[in-house]
Amino acid sequence: MSTPASAAPARWRLAAFASLGVPMAAAGLPLAVYLPPFYAQELGLGLGVVGAIFMLSRVWDALTDPLVGILSDRTRTRFGRRKPWIAAGAPVFALAITAIFMPALFGVQPGAVWLAVWLGILYLGWTAVQIPMLAWAGELATQYHARSRVQTFIQVSHALGLLLVLILPAGLDALAARNGVAASGSLKLAAMAGFVLVLLGPTLVAALVFNREPPATSAARGPGVARQLRSALRDPLILRVLASDFAVTLGQLIRSSLFVFFVSAYMGRPELAAGLFLLQFVFGVFAGPIWLKVGYRLGKHRTAVAGEVAQVAINLALFLVTPETLPLLLALTVAQGLAQGSGNLMLRAIVSDIADKQKLETGEDRAGLLFSAFSLASKAATAVAVGVALPLVAVLGFKPGAENTVEALLGLKLVFTLGPALAHAASALLIARFPLDESQHREIREALALRANAQPAE
Repeated sequence: MSTPASAAPARWRLAAFASLGVPMAAAGLPLAVYLPPFYAQELGLGLGVVGAIFMLSRVWDALTDPLVGILSDRTRTRFGRRKPWIAAGAPVFALAITAIFMPALFGVQPGAVWLAVWLGILYLGWTAVQIPMLAWAGELATQYHARSRVQTFIQVSHALGLLLVLILPAGLDALAARNGVAASGSLKLAAMAGFVLVLLGPTLVAALVFNREPPATSAARGPGVARQLRSALRDPLILRVLASDFAVTLGQLIRSSLFVFFVSAYMGRPELAAGLFLLQFVFGVFAGPIWLKVGYRLGKHRTAVAGEVAQVAINLALFLVTPETLPLLLALTVAQGLAQGSGNLMLRAIVSDIADKQKLETGEDRAGLLFSAFSLASKAATAVAVGVALPLVAVLGFKPGAENTVEALLGLKLVFTLGPALAHAASALLIARFPLDESQHREIREALALRANAQPAE
């Protein structure tokens, strides 16, 4: 009898594949958490301008995601469909990281135009790596639970990337505190960018060399981009998954974009901001294996609901935190780490199942397209989180780096706690009673196998 994960590649191959997630995740968190305050406060662009730039850059990102997804589905080379895109996107991504995080190397004083242009380039390179990787991950295994196992390796690598990159600002803060000074934002960003750039090359090679892509089973040509996207998104199941993931990511990014401000201004402990973020991701490393075990028992969509309900409870409990209750904040930070990414993990695995369903119905391989739509939902949520949360707390009177009134700090706390709680509750409602379960997916895979056996080899 097969085990739940019997169709997945060997662990060492999965580890090699997922290792690229370490530098990619390591870039994502400072981009969302440290970069906006740096450009808004230290470089003086202001919260409104920075929020608008990040939102507009995500609009550009939205235009490239489906295009890259469909093109990677249709690419045919002797190296595979996904590998050429990943190999080409990584250098673009690396150059943009250098320009945004370490502008001094280019001898410029970065302003709004610099940030906007290089963010656009960064997201283009990121898309060329991320979308083919997501589609490829869904093709590494075919069984229902095996796909959750693949996504667990990816999530653990992401958590490790976040953990390792967060050690840098925490260590710099501790070192600076010993000398009676504060570590500058530019130094922290340079250290984190250096970490990303050092790891990007070897993990890229490991992912591409030690894993083979499965052969394409559908024609390279197909309907136009717009037509195929409309056809794919008519499926109510993918719309539910996209909406649920939008809500998951919205809740996560509202909390992340305000975390530094909450700890520094509301709690009055700026020296703890990096350390508390680090604590969360220490425990986040264990989240993937925990939720994988839950998924074996409950199935994917029920596990996603359970994880989102846990997130609601944790974020509502944050409203009880006051500057005098630091131990409660510490406990909730640990809980947040253990619940981290539970929804994202299961929803990504579900997308691969929906790709099988659509392939059976249409004969088209849409994995890249569907994951581009999934990524688009996450990125749209990121844009909304940064583009709305920062201006909203500004409207409520909060000013970073300044003396704030009690009312302004309460406004910051309300957005920080209630925003994520409502978003995670919406995610749970959207994915509850999802009809594509293990038994239905098994029938789909059997039908696909029968069709493949009935067709002559190309």
